[in-house]
Amino acid sequence: MTTKLTLKSVAKTLGVSTATISNAFNRPDQLSVALREKILGACHELGYLGPNKAAQSLRTGSSGIVAVILSDSLEYMVSDPVASQFLQGVSRELERHHLHLLLFSGQATNPDAISDFVDGFICYGAPRNTGLIEQLRLSKKRVLTVDFDLPGRPSVNIDNEQAAFDSAIAVLRDKDTVAVLGLRLIDAARSQPVGDKPMWDNQSSIAHRRLDGYLRAMQQRGLTLAADYLWHIPESNQNYAREAAKAVLAMTPRPTVLLCMSDLIGLSAMREALQLGLRIPQDIRVVGFDGIAETLRYHPTLTSVWQFSDAKGEAAVRAFLSADDSSQLLPYQLRLGESS
Repeated sequence: MTTKLTLKSVAKTLGVSTATISNAFNRPDQLSVALREKILGACHELGYLGPNKAAQSLRTGSSGIVAVILSDSLEYMVSDPVASQFLQGVSRELERHHLHLLLFSGQATNPDAISDFVDGFICYGAPRNTGLIEQLRLSKKRVLTVDFDLPGRPSVNIDNEQAAFDSAIAVLRDKDTVAVLGLRLIDAARSQPVGDKPMWDNQSSIAHRRLDGYLRAMQQRGLTLAADYLWHIPESNQNYAREAAKAVLAMTPRPTVLLCMSDLIGLSAMREALQLGLRIPQDIRVVGFDGIAETLRYHPTLTSVWQFSDAKGEAAVRAFLSADDSSQLLPYQLRLGESS
């Protein structure tokens, strides 16, 4: 039977203090280079990998680990280009501070299971499992939200309503027929018109803030949005977007403007329009949202709101580490492309 190695037993075997062992792993500046290398080499031969991190976290009150709770499944979020940009920014800023990242699915049910081992939570988007929001609200750890607000907690956002308004007002004209290809507007697993179905998560969803901006711009232009021209798309991916775009472009009258709540939706809509022989922007104008690199490589280039998600990730970490509990609104840019 193998005896479990502990800090105390290893120190006794090597004939040094527990503080010396601990310093070799965690505070190298406290030892000479030669002594540290000697200690680490001896520990390696014994098979000892260092002080127990969980116990160390409980003693010091800090683990050096920050949990990022994603709004959806890990598989979906890491494949989404906007979420990937955000996580790149988070990772880069955490590394600057010598901290570590733990990803947690927004479909999970119990952040308390990891609460003892992390320093706090950055919540990226309102979790699909809405019960998580209440658990985060009650958490004793630091919680920072991104792309939604939680009362009493700091947050990092852009002004989604104003950004959507800016993008729509720049392209709308009198007598336009407008369709909105929305993202997660209702609780439905397939792309479909919203119709009279109840809106999902109206308070915390950025999709509803973007819809508010579109509607305000349309009102200013004297336009109305017909009920069957407002579409729900369950995920920002090409398959769901293609299905919605194909249906919308077959409607009579055909829209002259497509307001799309993500760049992936916008790019998919342009592909469908071009396959139908429509000219962009002469026959139909398309607007996206997010600012992903693919919009610059595609022809025609897509008009879009650029929200610089990697910079948002860096800002989220800085806000998490600060003592400031206020909410931050980050800058965005409307970049006009060939699609409008």
